[in-house]
Amino acid sequence: MRFELLLLLAAILLGTGCATPAHQGVAAPAPQAAAHRIHVVSHGWHSGIVVRAADVPADAWPARRDFDAAEYLEVGWGHREYYPARDPSVWLGLRALMWPSPGVLHMVAFSGPVERTFAAAEVVALQITPQGLARLVAAIAASHERDTAGREIPLGPGLYGTSRFYASREMFHLFATCNVWAAAMLREAGVPLRPLLTLTSGGLFAQLRRLPSARSDGPKSGWPAPGAGAVAPWAVGAANIDLAQSGQRGDGYLEPGD
Repeated sequence: MRFELLLLLAAILLGTGCATPAHQGVAAPAPQAAAHRIHVVSHGWHSGIVVRAADVPADAWPARRDFDAAEYLEVGWGHREYYPARDPSVWLGLRALMWPSPGVLHMVAFSGPVERTFAAAEVVALQITPQGLARLVAAIAASHERDTAGREIPLGPGLYGTSRFYASREMFHLFATCNVWAAAMLREAGVPLRPLLTLTSGGLFAQLRRLPSARSDGPKSGWPAPGAGAVAPWAVGAANIDLAQSGQRGDGYLEPGD
């Protein structure tokens, strides 16, 4: 729990100085736009984005090819050393928070209902347009690090289920956690979020629950209770995201009745 306490302290400090102006709303998409459903899953300190595998072009992500029989893909992101570690040290946690370090993508392949697969987690379902989905897929594809031949770089088996790690070109630091990365990806899809206020999964899900068309299932996310077994210390990372350049896309998220 020592690393989690460090993150909690950082969240308190950042929460006093990282407030951003309230979102002013987004333009409604064309009524004829078809909706795509995506999900956001809370794993305690960490958040993942779930998309239907068939909605991702076969050449967009290596996981799409590596797990071609999957119905869904969950995308997570974290520190390249800390995220995969089964028993990370406090020093590694401090280094992940204080020094920009290479990142890693975690792709989990599964089939069947999302809410059943993550029955113990809070899951929020969102509706986005084809344009929003295309930007989300492209943003996650761009996060992959590539070798000199232009190929994505697999880094070994993932943490649970049928999963794998892939090198990310993005760097970690204290001021943008894995949840900020997830919020920035969702923002690319047109979801009206303020990434600077999503240092924790609790901050991210507090914003998601307020969205008019969001549907939330499972236990509510927030600061994990002391001793909670679901807390995953490996799941904390940070991304080198230029929030000033991450403009809100208003043509991707679907409000009720669109």
